[in-house]
Amino acid sequence: MGTVRCRQGQHRQVAVPHKQGGNIQGPRVQGWKSLWSGVGTTRSGLEDLWRPREPQCLHQQLLEPAPLLVEKPLSEWPVPQCINLFLPEFPIRPLREHQQLKILGLVAKGSFGTVFKVLDCGRKAVFAVKVVPKVRVLQRDVLRQCKEEVSIQRQINHPFVHGLGDSWQGKRHLFIMCSYCSTDLYSLWSTVGCFAEASIRLFAAELVLVLCYLHDLGIIHRDVKMENILLDERGHLKLTDFGLSRHLPQGARAYTICGTLQYMAPEVLSGGPYNHAADWWSLGVLLFSLATGQFPVAAERDHVAMLASVTHCDPEIPAYLNQGLSLLLHELLCQNPLQRLRHLHHFQVHPFFRGVAFDPELLRKQPMNFVPETQTSQLCPLESMLFKDFDCHLESYLVHAPSLA
Repeated sequence: MGTVRCRQGQHRQVAVPHKQGGNIQGPRVQGWKSLWSGVGTTRSGLEDLWRPREPQCLHQQLLEPAPLLVEKPLSEWPVPQCINLFLPEFPIRPLREHQQLKILGLVAKGSFGTVFKVLDCGRKAVFAVKVVPKVRVLQRDVLRQCKEEVSIQRQINHPFVHGLGDSWQGKRHLFIMCSYCSTDLYSLWSTVGCFAEASIRLFAAELVLVLCYLHDLGIIHRDVKMENILLDERGHLKLTDFGLSRHLPQGARAYTICGTLQYMAPEVLSGGPYNHAADWWSLGVLLFSLATGQFPVAAERDHVAMLASVTHCDPEIPAYLNQGLSLLLHELLCQNPLQRLRHLHHFQVHPFFRGVAFDPELLRKQPMNFVPETQTSQLCPLESMLFKDFDCHLESYLVHAPSLA
């Protein structure tokens, strides 16, 4: 960090021999020392390994040509493995940019990463930053998944997707920054309970557009749930958290058991094979919960017990629901993935969506019958601290941060 940027296209002065004689001073040593101090590494065996060899005698000093400073791409410099592993999805940013970030509160804390509400003092804007310890990524062997999460978010550009603002790495952590939304759908559902049919129709149409968009790009989300749906200031949704997403071309199959138990399709719970149709089951669970105030199947202790419950339990759809909505839930919560609704034109002609224009701009103009309340993030004991080194001094904040349910 400092003035050093390990990104392609940026340059740094390095020493190379000149034909004329002269005394050799320390520019080469100074150059690599500045590089390592910039990226925050400490002196180790790597330092000795890459240290330029000192002349062994005065005679060698006299014969050694003087260095000539020329521009050389920094990308050609060797970088430590703990940095190189996470490139290029997590580049290195100047330290001065991190010094302008001030933590305002805790948004969410899980076993894998922590999401903070931060203030960028330079831009005077509030963001959400997901912080993931590097050591945890390597211990759990999820490096590929972390890099794919960022790669997917960089590929996506949709009005109903929570877009990626930036990503970078420090010495100890990976950082993923997005715009900040104060409310998520789960928090609103916990307060409201059942939603009005008009709201469910609008949410469903927006999610249909998002999932069709992702699937057309060959992306399966694998964790569609209320907690991963944020609401903007006008009440329209933003699908977020692509930590379990992956590129899955049309016709390909996946086998990893992942997601949230109550939202996982039967074929996912059984260990596959499964494809993009699993996301449509999750959408059915979500819409059922919004309409009835409860999940179609109660949560179990593990995926084996959950599979047994899902397989042998046919969710009872209340008779008071709109006939079109009941039909939609039946067609999404279908045990056979080949028979689930999945294509945009199926939804466009569905009775529940009669009169709905599946156009993002038109949907965003539709008024919501509620206004999301600003959710107060939990403040930690050190919430007023502006870190000198946001990466390395973050540990003390993480220790004091309370766990969220």
